[in-house]
Order: sequence, then C-alpha cells, then structure tokens
Amino acid sequence: MERASGYAQDMHAWPASEVPALPGKGRDLRIHDTATGGLVTLDPGPVARIYVCGITPYDATHLGHAATYNAFDLVQRVWLDTKRQVHYVQNVTDVDDPLLERAIRDGHDWTELAERETALFREDMTALRMLPPQHYIGAVEAIPGIVPLVERLRDAGAAYELDGDIYFSVESDAHFGQVSHLDAEAMRRLSAERGGDPERPGKKNPLDPMLWMAAREGEPSWDGASLGPGRPGWHIECVAIALDHLGMGFDVQGGGSDLVFPHHEMGASHAQVLTGEFPMAKAYVHAGMVALDGEKMSKSKGNLVFVSTLRREGVDPAAIRLALLSHHYRADWEYTDQVLQDAAERLGRWRAAVSRPDGPSADALVEEIREALANDLDAPTALLAVDRWAAHQQSEGGTDEGAPGVVSRAVDALLGVAL
Repeated sequence: MERASGYAQDMHAWPASEVPALPGKGRDLRIHDTATGGLVTLDPGPVARIYVCGITPYDATHLGHAATYNAFDLVQRVWLDTKRQVHYVQNVTDVDDPLLERAIRDGHDWTELAERETALFREDMTALRMLPPQHYIGAVEAIPGIVPLVERLRDAGAAYELDGDIYFSVESDAHFGQVSHLDAEAMRRLSAERGGDPERPGKKNPLDPMLWMAAREGEPSWDGASLGPGRPGWHIECVAIALDHLGMGFDVQGGGSDLVFPHHEMGASHAQVLTGEFPMAKAYVHAGMVALDGEKMSKSKGNLVFVSTLRREGVDPAAIRLALLSHHYRADWEYTDQVLQDAAERLGRWRAAVSRPDGPSADALVEEIREALANDLDAPTALLAVDRWAAHQQSEGGTDEGAPGVVSRAVDALLGVAL
C-alpha cells in the first residue's frame, strides 16, 4: 500500500486583475436556480458567498472548463458592481480515480501530474482575466477537515461501512432529490456514468455515495483516524471546504450542468444532515456544456479545445473570452473556428471604437450592460449593446470626450474583457 500521508500541497490561486470602479451602482442579480427551476433574485448581505466546484487536474483547461468559470466570474462582477464584497471559494480535486488512472496510463507521478495541470489552469485563468477565489483548496489539503465530518455522519447513523468503505445513506436526508428533481431511474443511470457505483452489492440504496474509500493496494491513502487509512469520496470533499469557509446557506453553489447529479445533490444532502439546516445554498447555478464535432467536450472522448493551445497559437485571450460571452451561460453550444473568428473580429471593432478621442455618450450603454447581466447573466445581449455603441462610433462618432474611456472601463469591469 502506497502511503501518501506526507503529501499536502497548500494551494494558491492566481493573481487578480484590477476591476475598474464604475459610476453609479449595479443591479441585484436574478439568476436561474436549478433547485426551483426558475429565476430567483439574490440579495446577499454586504459579503456575497459563492462556491464553485473546481477541476480534477489531469487535463486542463478546455473550453468547457473556461465557459463554466466565465459564468461565475460574471456573477462576481455583478456583485462587485453592487458595491458588495465577494467571498469566493473553489476546490481542486487533486486526488481522484480519473487523476490516478491518467497518471498510470502516462507513466507519471500522480502528484506531479496534479501540480502541473493545476499550474496550467492558473495560467489560463490569469490570461482570461477570471477573478480568483479567496480560498483555493485542494482535496488533499482538506483531508484533516473531511475525516471528522465522515465520523460524525457515521456516528449519527447517516453512514455505514461496507467492506471497509464508508457510504452515506441518502435516505437520511429528508430533502434528498430537491436539487435535481430526477426520478430514481435517472439518478441511478447518472450515478453509474458519473463516478458512482449503484451496482455494488451490499449497499442499502444503490444511490448511496462513498464518503471514505478504504486504502487500496498501490493507491495513495491518508490517516483516517477511526475510519482507517484511505481517501475521501468526491462529494464530501466540497462539503468540507464549503462549510469551513462559507458556512450553510451561502448564496450560490456553482458548476457545470453535469454536476447537478450526483455531485451537487449529494453534497447538499451531506451538508444538510451534518448541520440540520436547509438548504445548503440559496441558489444552485449551472453552466451549459460546450460541444465539438457534435459531442460534448470531454476528456474521455478526447474532443477538447484547450485554452493553452489557443494561446500558444497566438489567439488573444480577450477573443477567447468574447467567444465564451457570445453564448448564454446556461446554453449548450458547439465550438467552431468561426465562433472564435467572429469573436476576434468583434474585439477588433471594439478596440478601434474606444481608441478614438471622443464618441457618443456611454451612460446608457453602461446601464444596458448592467441590466443584461442582472437578468440571468445575459452576456449575449450585453455584447450586442456594445456592438451598437461601436457601430455608432464608427458611422457617426460623437463629442463626448470621456465616452471611450467609460466604455473601456465598463467592458473590463462587467465583462472581463480588456480593450
């Protein structure tokens, strides 16, 4: 048995780009909540709290990742524009079956693979001007906080042992199913597709997820106190980090739509049983999937377009970001070379428009962008508003000497695009 108890990488995020201050004040965010199936208006206190599930670092960062983190970057920017502070937490699943499998396949040390891909992810996020989390926490780093939570669930009768592994009982949470609203058949199918083991004999419920995996020969393991040596399950990792840094009832739980079930459903149940409170998050917000050649971008299929590859080819990161912004965050869409070409051309038009010494008034434009983003992060509508201003600037110009600067700052502050 390989022991990994000595490995603990303290994570750090990436540098923050400056967010220009704009005149006036933004609007409160109305956003689609998966749990209720409709728009909810978020009214955080002075500090808005958001948790976004991070990467498993064995192959980062493809455009599907970038689209997801772009969506939650917009959430931060809307909140900052309302003069709130933002407490943003993101994890890194730096030990998990896919990471270990990739390391074995390629003949790499799993810790080196995780560190290398996490570093590349940081570089991509910096280039794309994604605002960093205040806390960027690896699963390995979180293990000392995970073990007591699993012990509490076990001692409360909400978890049980099966051949040394510890499973969570979904029936212990009266609210189980209220994030995804899926039927049992759909849950079982998605569990099998997304890291679960519904066919394992001996489980009380096929959907029960693993909290603690007992040590396997040749795999990393850590001291689990009364649990025995092993490593944590996927869902409890995020719960431990979120509860430690944000507490219950935080404003947004975010991720891609492929995390609705089982990850966010199970995480909510873990937290609700641990605390006796409901719900874990005020809104469960999910970004759509990006496809290539007719299929969702995924590491298993290998149909990936990497941000780092585009950057090496000389693509301006601002054009990559505009390509992402041209699609509504909840929409599934397909990447093509034309999408990126259109974004590069749009970027050129915008930069030409703000390079002139004066132009048409930008006051109305700033409010249009604010209103579009407050309405469920409607970035495509915001982009069209900037397009109209740029077209007016090109055809008729204007006499407001401050307008180009206002547009440049607004596009940077609200859309994350540096002109």
